[in-house]
Amino acid sequence: MSALKFFTAIILGAAIILGSLGQAFAEKKIYINLASRLMLFYDGNTKLAVYHLGVGKVSTPTPQGYYKITEKAINPSWIDPSDPEYEIPSGPDNPLGYRWMQFDGNYGIHGTNRPESIGSYVSNGCIRMNERDVEELFDSVEVGTPVEITYNRVVVEKSPEGDVVYYVYPDGYGIQDITVADVAKWLEPFGVLAFESDYDISQKIEASDGEPTFIGKPYNVEINGELTQPTDANNTRYFAKAVLREGISYLPVVPIAKILRVKLEWYPKQSSIKTKFGRAFCYEKKGQLYCNADDATVLFNLEGGLQTGEDGTKIFRFKSVPQAEPVKPVEPKPVDKPKPVETKPFDEQKTDEPKPDEPNAEEVTEQ
Repeated sequence: MSALKFFTAIILGAAIILGSLGQAFAEKKIYINLASRLMLFYDGNTKLAVYHLGVGKVSTPTPQGYYKITEKAINPSWIDPSDPEYEIPSGPDNPLGYRWMQFDGNYGIHGTNRPESIGSYVSNGCIRMNERDVEELFDSVEVGTPVEITYNRVVVEKSPEGDVVYYVYPDGYGIQDITVADVAKWLEPFGVLAFESDYDISQKIEASDGEPTFIGKPYNVEINGELTQPTDANNTRYFAKAVLREGISYLPVVPIAKILRVKLEWYPKQSSIKTKFGRAFCYEKKGQLYCNADDATVLFNLEGGLQTGEDGTKIFRFKSVPQAEPVKPVEPKPVDKPKPVETKPFDEQKTDEPKPDEPNAEEVTEQ
C-alpha cells in the first residue's frame, strides 16, 4: 500500500468537494478490471472511453471493491512512502504526473512519469494512466463518481457493430483459475455459445493473451408478434436468438417450432429438418439446431427477415404466410337426356361393299 501525501497547487473549483454526485454526473461511472489492466468509462450504458492502466504489483495489489472519487487535485506533490521528509513537487520527476483522483485512503488514480509502465503490474496499489488519458478523465468526472474495481479474466461484450467478442486475460495475480464451463457461462446469455466449440474455448484459455475473439451477431427473433424464448426439449436447452456469422443467418429451429406448434423431424445423417410444410438443410452446433433464414418459408411457411425496429435495434421478424383456401368442387350442371336414335333393321341398313380390288386389313409388324 502506498503512503501518499500531496499538496495541491490548484484545487478544482477552488475547493475539495465531498459528497454525492451532482445531477449532471449521476450516470457516469468508472469500471476497472485489474486482470485486463483496462479502465472503462461509462455514461449510463454508453461507453465513453477505454484506457490502459498500470496497476498494483502482486505484492501490493490494487484493492477490489466499490468506491467513489473522494478528492481531485491538479499538480499534486509526491511524498516518498519510505521517507516522509522526501517530497517531489509537481513536474516531470513527479511519479503522480499532473492529476490525482483519490478513491480510497491513499489509493488514487493518477498520471505517471513512466509511460512505459502502463499495461503492467507495477504500482504500490494505485492506478496509473497515461498523462493525456488521466487529464481527459479528470475533466469528465466529479467528486462522488462511482469507481468499481474487479478482477475478471473473462470479458464478454458487444462490439459497436453488434458482434459478441470475448477475451481471456492472464492470471497476473494468480488468484483466478478458469475452465471451459466458466467461459461458457459468460457466453450463454448472449445466445452465441453454440458457435464456439469447447476445443476453441480451451485453446483460448491456454493462450490467455487478452486478444479478441469475434463469434457472431445475435438478434432476437419474432414470430407473428411473439419473441422466441429458450426452449427445453429432449433434455437439451435450445437457445432462442438468431446469429449472423460469416454471411449466414442462423435461425433457432426448436423455439420457432414451439411458437408455431409445428412438429419437427430431424434427420442427422442427412443434416436436414422436416416439417409439414417442407424440408430444409439444418445446422447442428453443440446440440443446437439452426436453419438458414432463407429457408424459413420452406420449413415454417414464414415470410420476413432482418428488420430495424422502432427503437433502432435490429430483429428477425417473421409472419406466417396465409394459406390458400381449398377450392370447392364444382357440381356438374344437369344435362338433357339424349334423344333416342331411330335405327332401321339390320337388313335395311346400308353397308359399304368393298371394292373388288381392295384387300382385307391385316396386323402389320416390323420384321
